[in-house]
Amino acid sequence: MEVVFRVWLFCLGLVMGSFFNVVIYRLPRGMSLVKPGSHCPQCGHSLRAAELIPVGSYLWQRGTCRSCGARIHWRYPVVELLTGVGFAAIEWTSSSWTQLIVGLVFFSILVVLAFIDLEHGILPNKITIPGIGLGFLFAIIGWTIPVIESLGGAVLGFGLIVSIVLLSRGGMGMGDAKLLAVVGAFLGWQAVLYVLFWASVLGSVGGILYLYVTKKDRKTPIPFGPSMAAAAVVYLLFL
Repeated sequence: MEVVFRVWLFCLGLVMGSFFNVVIYRLPRGMSLVKPGSHCPQCGHSLRAAELIPVGSYLWQRGTCRSCGARIHWRYPVVELLTGVGFAAIEWTSSSWTQLIVGLVFFSILVVLAFIDLEHGILPNKITIPGIGLGFLFAIIGWTIPVIESLGGAVLGFGLIVSIVLLSRGGMGMGDAKLLAVVGAFLGWQAVLYVLFWASVLGSVGGILYLYVTKKDRKTPIPFGPSMAAAAVVYLLFL
């Protein structure tokens, strides 16, 4: 029965990943998340049910639009598959249904923010601020850490990034501060320190590889959000 539920969560994750792709594409552009329906951004072709199957439709169509032949962004199947695997992994590591719900919500926030930052270089207040609020709410109703730890984690996460920004005069932004505050609100101050350290390591290695592959200048801004999200997921699942 447990395996069946895990498979169901994987399938739910695929579907939710499809919705997350809508949010990732439309929210930074100021578009409605509801209207118009799913369509090709190149030719406007309205997608039919068979073209909306998570991961599967991308493979069957060989990564192209059936109407105009335009390439479909690699992000779509990656987000769908990542969300499916993430949902199943969170169920595997959760010891209670409350922990499962909190984990799914937190993971979902991280996925959306990471890919928006990766694609647009921003971490929208419309997600980070409600994310902090949800972290506090789960603590208040007793589903996660004590409220004082949640509050302290958020304050520490926000304050650390702000301090780094002031001392370095750049490199990170207020969106990064709010994302680390989300981590603190959900997981506490210890997670903030862990995530900041390992995100710095991941960001440095990833940045070097990114610049090497793309041959871009060292001054090219590299989003820090994906590194923080990756470190936060590791903490959530294994620590």
